Amino acid sequence: MSGTEKKYKLKSLGGRVLSPETQMMGYGFSPELSEGSLKPPIFQTSTFVFQSAEEGKAFFELAYGLREKQEAEEIGLIYSRINNPNLEVLEDRLALWDKAEKSLVFASGMAAISTALFSYLKPGDVLVHSEPVYGGTEYLVHNILPEFGVRRVGFNAEDGAAGMDAAIDQARALAAESGGRIGAIYVETPANPTNGLVDIAAARAHSDALQQDGRRPPVIVDNTFLGPLWQTPLELGADLTITSLTKYVGGHSDLIAGSCSGAESWIGPVQVMRTILGTMSDPHTGWMLLRSLETLKLRMEASTAGAAKVAAFLRGHEKIDAVWYLDYLPEGHPDRAVYDRQCKSPGSTFSFEVKGGEREAFAVLNALKIIKLAVSLGGTETLASHPAAMTHSDVPPAERERLGIKASLIRISVGVEELEDLIADLDQALAAI
Repeated sequence: MSGTEKKYKLKSLGGRVLSPETQMMGYGFSPELSEGSLKPPIFQTSTFVFQSAEEGKAFFELAYGLREKQEAEEIGLIYSRINNPNLEVLEDRLALWDKAEKSLVFASGMAAISTALFSYLKPGDVLVHSEPVYGGTEYLVHNILPEFGVRRVGFNAEDGAAGMDAAIDQARALAAESGGRIGAIYVETPANPTNGLVDIAAARAHSDALQQDGRRPPVIVDNTFLGPLWQTPLELGADLTITSLTKYVGGHSDLIAGSCSGAESWIGPVQVMRTILGTMSDPHTGWMLLRSLETLKLRMEASTAGAAKVAAFLRGHEKIDAVWYLDYLPEGHPDRAVYDRQCKSPGSTFSFEVKGGEREAFAVLNALKIIKLAVSLGGTETLASHPAAMTHSDVPPAERERLGIKASLIRISVGVEELEDLIADLDQALAAI
């Protein structure tokens, strides 16, 4: 909460550094601040009362970057488009998981992505990005950003270091033509829906090499598939890490939100842009996310353990062509070294190919009884979808094929149901082919 003493942000005890799962129960809030309430109440208010005109002036000076913060000074509460107690407590706790100096919460994952990109891209700039990416990001990059004079160069995650190197070279040439610059390097890893991996450290090395006049393009990572437990992009060289909080953090398929975390120097422009665009989340959603953070590790551990067994069942099934599960990357595969270096777990969302095409994939999806046919991922319930016909339907067919988003591909996000029930459901559904 703004202006609260550091004693409400206990990070160590008797020389022991407290773990994030412990800090999720109380970090950044004390019951004495709100009538003894064990949990933060919902601060359903648009504006906040200043104790004096001088205080209001000081708060606005910090909010709009009119002066530097004094030692131990924090921005006070002003207006819920700028800051709100629920969001501030949530942001403090998300920063712990992301190993960040600061986190910001947004109305959706796409709000976080678009706000971050608009903060660092300007007309004439070139965006370098990995492929495939989430369908909404795909549309933003291919259709919206060009309307603002931003060009793009994509590279297939499956092409590894050589693909990224070639994209950087092409982007340099495009930027030189327009007198612009490479404005940002954006990667989604693991990629949706293929689980393709991008080397975050390599992206950072390219960014460092592009530094000019003290400025380099930020490395922005969409960490939704594994974050924030199973991959920590900021520790791997990223400047900003973005997560759709709708997924694992929310975890109950009952809210929409996103986050962006990083060092204060990189987050600052994003925070200003969020204030002006009004892309922040609301207090009630923030309160629900605080609830969900308390069980995040338990849920992600349970779903990850279940996914390993579901993947093993599918791998051995006669009607399955391939299972794109990260633990199955063979030794010697270019992605294996990246996986071992930057991922702490394969997570619980992956894709698999049925033998056949769209007809066979649809037959399986339509026959499911327990597993829900729905997009999204990271909830307590298991979900399955058809990326080519659903989340990535706006990607041209030839492009989908190039990126490996086949008509036979099904994406599954394993929840926390009884494992043998899920396997029985998949078994009977595959019999429909």
